[in-house]
Amino acid sequence: MFQKIAQIFKIKELRKKILFAVGLLIVFRFTAHIPVPGIDAAALKSFFESNQIFGLLNMFTGGGMENFSIVAMGVGPYITSSIIMQLLVMVVPALEKMQKEEGEDGRRKMNQITRWLTIPLAALQSYSMIVLLQKSGQNILGDLDPFKLTTMIITLTAGTIFLMWLGELITEKGIGNGVSLIIFAGIVSAIPMAIQQTFVNFEQSKVIELVIFAVVAVVVIAGIVFITEGQRNIPVQYARRVRGMKMYGGTTSHLPLKVNQAGVIPIIFAMSLMLLPGMIANFLVNVNNAMVKDIAQNVADLFNNNLFYGALYFVMVIFFTYFYTAVTFDPKQISEHLQKQGGFIPGIRPGTHTREYLTKTMTRITLTGSFFLGLVAVLPFIMKAAFDMPSLVIGGTGILIVVSVVIETVRQIESEMVMRDYESFY
Repeated sequence: MFQKIAQIFKIKELRKKILFAVGLLIVFRFTAHIPVPGIDAAALKSFFESNQIFGLLNMFTGGGMENFSIVAMGVGPYITSSIIMQLLVMVVPALEKMQKEEGEDGRRKMNQITRWLTIPLAALQSYSMIVLLQKSGQNILGDLDPFKLTTMIITLTAGTIFLMWLGELITEKGIGNGVSLIIFAGIVSAIPMAIQQTFVNFEQSKVIELVIFAVVAVVVIAGIVFITEGQRNIPVQYARRVRGMKMYGGTTSHLPLKVNQAGVIPIIFAMSLMLLPGMIANFLVNVNNAMVKDIAQNVADLFNNNLFYGALYFVMVIFFTYFYTAVTFDPKQISEHLQKQGGFIPGIRPGTHTREYLTKTMTRITLTGSFFLGLVAVLPFIMKAAFDMPSLVIGGTGILIVVSVVIETVRQIESEMVMRDYESFY
């Protein structure tokens, strides 16, 4: 392993990319500790510790939400904007044409629209969070006049745009996916503090719990790697074709279908929607209308119920896994491409039959991937119910994101090294 690391840093260009990405992640962590002025830090921390929903949201901002830093919104608005654009591509023909037919230029236009959409979403989410904290009854923000409110919204919106810019810089000039690495850095930053608290509060009577904790962590990480790397290879045979005096084709290849085709996107989708009812309910609890107040209180209590929250979260993850797989995996397009290239699946007729076979196979494979994602998402609730102990240090969702990002980043580093090996032959 050390030899591999040394080899990585011997390649000048790859070393620069890695150090550039690490440098920008350090900048992100620095900004996550710069608080917005006028915040009661103690009251804010107490609020997040007592609220499960916002505790989950805080995890994805790397503690930026708990500190109410200038990057408290994290890259959440940018992710929401990306989700909205992906949904619009399915219903707006002009956007679908832009994405599929205009190539690289079309992708640049889509990215630009996504960036512009992020700005109002960041401002809206910033305003909602400020109002929610103001109505929490814990005097977190104190008295807000219009100028102070506007300043806070502009500051938080600018923080999100800054992180979006950092993420795109990492993707373009560094290594790995910038936005994913920012989320990764935010989640991992919670580990040292959690380990420190574990040692400080250590009791001999809890040794068995810690052993179970460690075993579950290892098993979950191994399972995530296994499912993430798992795929089914569909054999593809290419027919022989004669052009002039030469014969082409006649080769055998395979079409890889991943068990977890959707990655961590379904969990992010589900989490975004699961947070929304609780946030709205907590916002409406303090209104003057008695009926609205009662409904909001019932909804808030319902979403604070671990059994209901966990069951709904599990179902939502399964639904979005199938949904996102349907968006990203197009059996019709693949079958048409195979037919044009003279390829076919042995025993399956080209065209409609190939499309139906791929659809059926992908549906069965996705069932395993979706159930696994759902179990990982609700792992904290299972741990608490089964062993009456805290969940994993960063939760099942956090572990899934961390492992997936690490695997993808390592894969990109390896591809860069392979490319340099090939260049050495010339």
